[in-house]
Amino acid sequence: MKSNAKKFMMFVFMFVLALMTACSGASESSSEGNSNSGSSDGSEPKQDEKLTIALTVGTLANPFFVAMGKGTEEAGNELGAEVIVESAEYDLAKQTSQIENFITKKVDVILLNAVDTKGIAAAVQQAKEAGIPVIAVDVNAEGGVDATVTSDNYQAGQLAGEYVIEQLGGKGNIAIIDGPPVSAVTDRIQGFEDAIKNSDIKVVAKQNGEGSREKALTVMESILQANPSGSIDAVFAINDPEAIGVEIAQEQAGRKDEFFVVGVDGAPEATEAMAKEGSSIYATSAQSPSDMVKKAVEIGMKVKNGEEVEDLIKVPVELVTQETLDSYKGW
Repeated sequence: MKSNAKKFMMFVFMFVLALMTACSGASESSSEGNSNSGSSDGSEPKQDEKLTIALTVGTLANPFFVAMGKGTEEAGNELGAEVIVESAEYDLAKQTSQIENFITKKVDVILLNAVDTKGIAAAVQQAKEAGIPVIAVDVNAEGGVDATVTSDNYQAGQLAGEYVIEQLGGKGNIAIIDGPPVSAVTDRIQGFEDAIKNSDIKVVAKQNGEGSREKALTVMESILQANPSGSIDAVFAINDPEAIGVEIAQEQAGRKDEFFVVGVDGAPEATEAMAKEGSSIYATSAQSPSDMVKKAVEIGMKVKNGEEVEDLIKVPVELVTQETLDSYKGW
């Protein structure tokens, strides 16, 4: 009996020892799992998650920015990344909120088409403090962006100005339809005005079309009312939606044959209009929004990976006229 009791006690001892070892192992495993998952407040950077690229643009009502969004998605697909594209509707407060949301989501790269070059600075600084690369696209942005990728907007205005001089023989009256207070617009205006400054071309009107067809139509109606028939020879619009708005105002006023229009972008709807017989849109300085934003994604990934990049990357533009339209590849 004593032998059996002794064996039983030994069995119980071994069982308890085994049970304690198992519990200890489980506790260590649980502790290790908790340490790998980051702190409970979520402050650790995301690990083993899908790359996220975020783009905010002036307005998706403009086909230029739609093409930019598609270019971002194509670049994101090649990287296996999630892509977020948002429209700020040229509202600084809205774009600031979008960037704050990108920061909250801990995106990997922010591509910024600023609606206000100076006004967006605080939001850019917040993103930088969060360790997120910010690449300005199409227009500059203050606040410490890592790089700016843009069309050569000065060249776009310059080519348009040189074309106007050529068509008018260096003499005439013109109107300029300006746009939002961003570097792309100011550079285009500067390039255009520099091109015509030594000619006998006079600017008789200059108003803000806000980059949209509707607003450009409205301001062009006002310009036509203030300037009698035969007093305007050409109009320079800072983008193609404005150029189309100008043409519509011209048609509605019955002054179709009075002057021609030059825009910037090379947008599909502009080139379609140019292809129609009797169109008054003679030319556009064409950009490539898709190529531009793909370059911005490339630069953003280099910054994320700790590589050095240039502060400013300019993508050349080309002047497309009604005569050269057939050879233009478009967006």
